[in-house]
Amino acid sequence: MSSPVRILLVSGSLRSGSTNTSVLRTAAELELPGIETKLYGGMNDLPHFNPDDDAAGAELHPAVVAMRALLDKTDAILFCTPEYAGALPGSFKNLLDWTVGGGQTYGMPAAWVNVAGPAAPATGADALASLRKVLGYTHTEVVEDACVQAPMTRDMVGEDEKVADPEVKAALETALRALANAAIARRARDAE
Repeated sequence: MSSPVRILLVSGSLRSGSTNTSVLRTAAELELPGIETKLYGGMNDLPHFNPDDDAAGAELHPAVVAMRALLDKTDAILFCTPEYAGALPGSFKNLLDWTVGGGQTYGMPAAWVNVAGPAAPATGADALASLRKVLGYTHTEVVEDACVQAPMTRDMVGEDEKVADPEVKAALETALRALANAAIARRARDAE
């Protein structure tokens, strides 16, 4: 029996009560055979990216070391991010910048859940275009079948900071299964 597919869930928001983070908390509780999920919670601990701090021989910040160690044990990534000022939030872009030097995401399957509702000016499209561009630089494999729309409003999040809506849960399940299939296919290619 093969090992479970490990999917890292990464929210692009630091905001307390973030809808994006709530969606990923919900994804983390879905019980899907052969899939293990982990919600990343260290974005706020990462230092501002400086290439000098990521150069050969430099001592990496402990939060960067921890993030890269987690990525070493990850088969795929599911993102959920808001859009700020027409692009990715700065703290989230900072996290992505720290993934470049480590190389752990090169070739790794990744996707996103877009929860932007109709009130969002561009329904998150500009942030996702920015994310796609950054992932292209790291040669991350964007799994189109796993990129799902699940428009939400804040009142869909319960007091437990999770989402009970069956359509949102179905979208998350679709995303996780498609990512898992891509990760299994990558394992098979790597084994050849």
